Amino acid sequence: MGRCGARLAGLIKVGATVIAAALLAACATEVTRVSPDEVKDLSGNWNDTDSQMVSRQMIKEALSEPWLDNYTGQHNGKAPVVIVGTIRNLSYEHINTNAFVTDMQRALINSGKVEFVAASDQRGEVRKERKDQDINAREDTRKAMGREIGADFMMKGTINMIVDQSGDTRVHYYQVDLNLISLADNRIVWVGQKKIKKVVENAKLRY
Repeated sequence: MGRCGARLAGLIKVGATVIAAALLAACATEVTRVSPDEVKDLSGNWNDTDSQMVSRQMIKEALSEPWLDNYTGQHNGKAPVVIVGTIRNLSYEHINTNAFVTDMQRALINSGKVEFVAASDQRGEVRKERKDQDINAREDTRKAMGREIGADFMMKGTINMIVDQSGDTRVHYYQVDLNLISLADNRIVWVGQKKIKKVVENAKLRY
């Protein structure tokens, strides 16, 4: 290869390096921090805003219904003990129901109108700790078994979804149904429902 050929090869190599660097810069990930309270609907799917909004509104509605006054009136003003049971996702989407349950628990506890006990999976770990204390902890610090507070009511529910699409426009319709059940006699003392409808433009149907 002559001097001109070597120079040309060098220029080609430099050009390729510049192009590669430009491509890498164009593909670099850009991260922008936003407030957790800021609403960001990117896909039209169920998101954190939906979970928080629905849980707050439905729990507020539940605690304003007659069952609560009826219970406290019959029990000398004592607040009922509530537990959140299973929330079933019957939609087409992958929805983190654990996050929704946590949002409901927060709304119930922060209301100050009910007492709240740990869910079944949490109770297992706590019971294991008490059993360990029974063997290893000082007697004056041990927490005795058999002193748990039983729940009076359980909140259960479902999340359903209907999708309608025409061309590049898609509609997401969500329906959340909650039931509050008396553990003493299986009576349903409250039924709540919340609906959300989202219109997604230039949409491609994907799950």
